[in-house]
Amino acid sequence: MNQAGQVRSRPVEVSFDRGRHWRAKLGFVVLAMEQTVEGDVFRMVPDGVGIHFARIAMSNDATLETLVTMAPAIGDTARLLLPYDKPDVLCYTCNSGAMVIGEKECMRMLRDAHAAAAPTTVITGVVRAVEALGARRIAVATPYIDEINTVVHRFLGNAGFEIVEFQGMNLRSNTDIDLVDPAFIKSYTRSIDRPDADAVVICCGALRAVDVIQEIEDELGKPVIASNQAMVWDCLRLAGLPDRVGGYGRIFDLAIEDHQKAVAALDARAARS
Repeated sequence: MNQAGQVRSRPVEVSFDRGRHWRAKLGFVVLAMEQTVEGDVFRMVPDGVGIHFARIAMSNDATLETLVTMAPAIGDTARLLLPYDKPDVLCYTCNSGAMVIGEKECMRMLRDAHAAAAPTTVITGVVRAVEALGARRIAVATPYIDEINTVVHRFLGNAGFEIVEFQGMNLRSNTDIDLVDPAFIKSYTRSIDRPDADAVVICCGALRAVDVIQEIEDELGKPVIASNQAMVWDCLRLAGLPDRVGGYGRIFDLAIEDHQKAVAALDARAARS
């Protein structure tokens, strides 16, 4: 420091490494009141992968009318994620919102926010997981009210799956969904399973299904796809990461090529429809 009190640092050769997020950077747009998604993602993502969240305004009352209000803010919210860096993947994490607003429209807004990032949604991951597992007939459990369940049923049917059972808990409050006991999720999932179902889908990221997903799979003896589990699997594979994360269902046992084949098959099916 000179006599005038001005700091003059010595020249130094700074050493850099690849940082904490050297493998990939994943960005997630989550609901303002969300209490489950972030914890689930941190549990399943391996070391070296950056996890970044931005919250979007949303009513705690989940209806068709309130879900669609998120649409104008999805792109701006996504732009808050690593604005001076390059995320590898961007994901919109509201299952029902993506279906009500439109899966393709959500991904368009994410792509506009970060052109270099692979866009996806949580329900996109669910559909890709079902396809990658080779399931055609599915049983579906949700916490939603029936006006939303109707949209979910139609969306999954249009994706090419036969729905052999579909039941919802008729919960309107997102906070109530966060508080559903994982033990109840386990028993509820068991109750909606059918012998002719190739897989069971638990649709909603606010449900704490990840807590019990391995137990449910072991008990039912068939694949179980839960929203946040499928979302993380999809995001990792989109980032080119082949990690097999143990304890969260057989979807993570699939190779990265299985994800690629599922994406290609679904794209081809959509093009024909």
